[in-house]
Amino acid sequence: MNRFQTTAIKQDDFAEMVAEDVERALAHYDEAINKPTMVSVGKIAGSIASAVTLLSPKHQRAIDAIHADLPGLASKFVRALAAEAARRSEAGIAGATNPTTILVADAGQTLPSLPKSDDLESMLIEDWAGRVAGSTYLEENLRIARSTLHRWQRRGEVIALRKGGRKHVFPLAQFVDGRPVAGVRDVLSLISNPRLAWLWLTRPAAQLDGRIPIDLLRQDQVDEVVEAARVFAPG
Repeated sequence: MNRFQTTAIKQDDFAEMVAEDVERALAHYDEAINKPTMVSVGKIAGSIASAVTLLSPKHQRAIDAIHADLPGLASKFVRALAAEAARRSEAGIAGATNPTTILVADAGQTLPSLPKSDDLESMLIEDWAGRVAGSTYLEENLRIARSTLHRWQRRGEVIALRKGGRKHVFPLAQFVDGRPVAGVRDVLSLISNPRLAWLWLTRPAAQLDGRIPIDLLRQDQVDEVVEAARVFAPG
């Protein structure tokens, strides 16, 4: 075995060690994260940590120079990964249910059409909705009282996804500072099926030139999203 092979093995071992530590930390921090996601995040963290050790001193100093920007860059990186995963997932779903694609003229790209609401009912929430949580988690971690959550649900101000029987879970991305983002109620009034509404909110929308509606709502761009939902709304 030559030196390069030995180095590769050490790097793999190091990456695996980091991945295991990250998985344990995630499991301790947030029990709502499912196991496959924790494994994926661990692998990403391990690969990045391993790659950093191979950087030259010059490139290491370059990273140090942008230390203050690293959280923002990491957030963008994760969102890009999530968007790519969603794109691939949608491509698979669309290919199985509806081969039609929607053209985005300005961007010069195509987006797969969303599955029908009937198809969503047969899919596991964890496979398409992102992080979701029940009322207990929201009360303990976001300090949202159950009575408040149920009031929001009755008024259509929050998206609740049925998960077996009468139990509902709530997508976490719709909350900012312990409250549902403005615009959710308007979207639900136009797209009445909660599953279809949330799927549309969390995928690149042709009506928004490929931008993701929930990201825009979190940036207070409500009017633009509501108008896009009006265009998308079935019927």
